[in-house]
Amino acid sequence: MNIVMLSPGFPYEQAFFTRALAETGAQVIGVGDQPRSMLPSEARGSLAHYEHVSLSDERAVLAALKGLSRHVRIDRVECLWEPYVVLAARIREHLGLPGMSVEHATWFRDKEKMKQVLDEAGIRTPRHESARAGAEVWEAAERIGFPLIVKPIAGAGSADTYRVDSAEELAEVQTMIRHVPLVSVEEFIDGEEFTYDTVCGNGEVLFENVSWYLPRPLQARSHEWISPVTMVLRDKEDPRLAGGIAMGREVLKALDFTEGFTHMEWYLKADGEVVFGEIGARPPGARTVDIMNYATDADLFRTWALAITTGTAPPLTHRFNAATMFKRAQGTGRITRVSGLERLMADLGQHVCVLDLLPVGAPRRDWRATLLSDGMIIYRHPDLDEALRIGDRFARELQLYAG
Repeated sequence: MNIVMLSPGFPYEQAFFTRALAETGAQVIGVGDQPRSMLPSEARGSLAHYEHVSLSDERAVLAALKGLSRHVRIDRVECLWEPYVVLAARIREHLGLPGMSVEHATWFRDKEKMKQVLDEAGIRTPRHESARAGAEVWEAAERIGFPLIVKPIAGAGSADTYRVDSAEELAEVQTMIRHVPLVSVEEFIDGEEFTYDTVCGNGEVLFENVSWYLPRPLQARSHEWISPVTMVLRDKEDPRLAGGIAMGREVLKALDFTEGFTHMEWYLKADGEVVFGEIGARPPGARTVDIMNYATDADLFRTWALAITTGTAPPLTHRFNAATMFKRAQGTGRITRVSGLERLMADLGQHVCVLDLLPVGAPRRDWRATLLSDGMIIYRHPDLDEALRIGDRFARELQLYAG
């Protein structure tokens, strides 16, 4: 099987998906913006062929692959980086290949169309409207009411996403979203935020995962002192999660998703109501696939590759609650010192899977631009209360300083 992989080495996780495809026996053809010499070794060593072309130039990509198809049969086109999911669908239609169509791919990229499809299926979504910055946003806000969320129609993560509680705040946000051509104006849902992540093959859900955001991403992006946590939950039979899991399955059915990775976010209100957030036809970012691997003692990169190439994959069991915590230094400039680490590792080191902090002397990262911030810890424990206790200690006692 000859499989085209768009952006095989960027972002970080893509190299491991590329390697997993090759390990199934597929011939992987990479197409990406990076020179081949700049690809991570995991991707570079897994490619049978590489086309260096700008992914933002659709004509150039189509021309390159049309020319290549005269010399080698192309069986599939895959893309796990959200900005180019629709491009992958266009290539499939251009070359007459199976897989997600442009219409279906657009449902996963355009948040307004996404919610319209789900509204028709009877799935609870926030009240929502699409709008251009300016008068249209004001009009949508009047109809929906405060508090509300303003975010890009085709965004990823929580970039350019704002909670707005008043007309005064909306006026301020309007100045910050001028560069966004089209936004979604939505009802703000007050509740805890979870994910529903899947790997599907041949129309079946082969793997399910639920993660818990501590706190909600919008809060984490608003306060520098927070150490954001994504917790992969061991017990999917917890009654609190039943509604979200059931909704997730209905969402996949409504969007006619049959193969690949998905990442969905949903809310649980205090009264028990479950509300859809959004979904992408991609894996979660910010090292969450790594957390799933530590939670299951398995390889989700390989699970995805098997699902794509064979339509099936061995079942996996969550053995641990596993979490990643991102740390943000106090101060500006370069990292000057780290405190609390030796004591924490002496007490809790047996539960730590990954410790990746910026070294002393390294410049701070912009915490608003990257969730990775100034370092991360991945830890796990079979008992949720203990996992939360471990996280609480790392949040309070581990400090990075810059100056």
